[in-house]
Amino acid sequence: MTDYVVITGASKGLGLAICKQALEQGYKVVAIARHCSQALAELQQQNPQQLYYHQADLSQLERLPTLCKQLIKEFGRPYALINNAASGHDGVLATMPNAAIDDLMQLNVQAPILLSKYLMRSMLLNRRGRIINISSIIAKTGFNGLSVYAASKAALEGFSFSLAREVGKAGITVNCVAPGYMQTDMTSSLQGDKLESVKRRSPLGKLATVEDAASMIIYLLSEQAAAITGTVMTVDAGSTA
Repeated sequence: MTDYVVITGASKGLGLAICKQALEQGYKVVAIARHCSQALAELQQQNPQQLYYHQADLSQLERLPTLCKQLIKEFGRPYALINNAASGHDGVLATMPNAAIDDLMQLNVQAPILLSKYLMRSMLLNRRGRIINISSIIAKTGFNGLSVYAASKAALEGFSFSLAREVGKAGITVNCVAPGYMQTDMTSSLQGDKLESVKRRSPLGKLATVEDAASMIIYLLSEQAAAITGTVMTVDAGSTA
C-alpha cells in the first residue's frame, strides 16, 4: 500500500468526518488517535481493506520519529498528512497552569511540525504530496479564554506558509483549513444563548458542520487543488465576513 492519507485525531469530531469522506473518495486511510472510539471501530469494520487504526499519543514528542518510521515501514510512503489532533484548554491565562500551556503547545504545534518533518521526507522522494494543518478562525479573531489555543493555531498557520515555500518545487502543497465554531466535543461549552449568538453572527444563520470542513480538506487533497498552497481556507458559515 503506497498511496495513503495519515489523519491525526481521527477518533471523533472533525477527524472522524475526514476519515469518512476520504474513504468515500477512495483513499486508503491510517487513522491515528489515543483511543479507538466505537464510531471509528465501526468504520474500520465497514472498510477493512481501506482503513487502518494506529494508536499513538502525539503529545509524547520523543516517540514521533519512531511512529513515522513504523508507518512508512508498514504502509509505504504517504501521499498526505492531515494534522487534525489538537487540545483546546479553556481558561484565562492568569490562572492556567504552566503544565497545561506546555501540553497544549506540544500537541497543537510541535507534534504537527515533527510529523510533517518525518513524513514529508517520503513525499519529497515521491515529488508529490499534501500537508493540511487544521487551524481555527480563533487564530485571527481571538476569543475570551482561548489565548493559548489561539497562539498555537496562529503558529501553525505561520509554519504552513513557510513550509509551503520550502517544498513547493517538489510538488508538495501545504495549506491550513480554519473551521469556525462547530458542534464538537471541543466546543461543548457553547450552549444556549452563547451558541445562538455565534449563529446570529453568521450570514447563513448557522454553524458550519464537521462535514463542511471535511469537504474542504478532501478538496485540498485532490488534483483540482494542485495550484493551492500556502494559504488558509476558512469554513465558518461566513461568521468572520
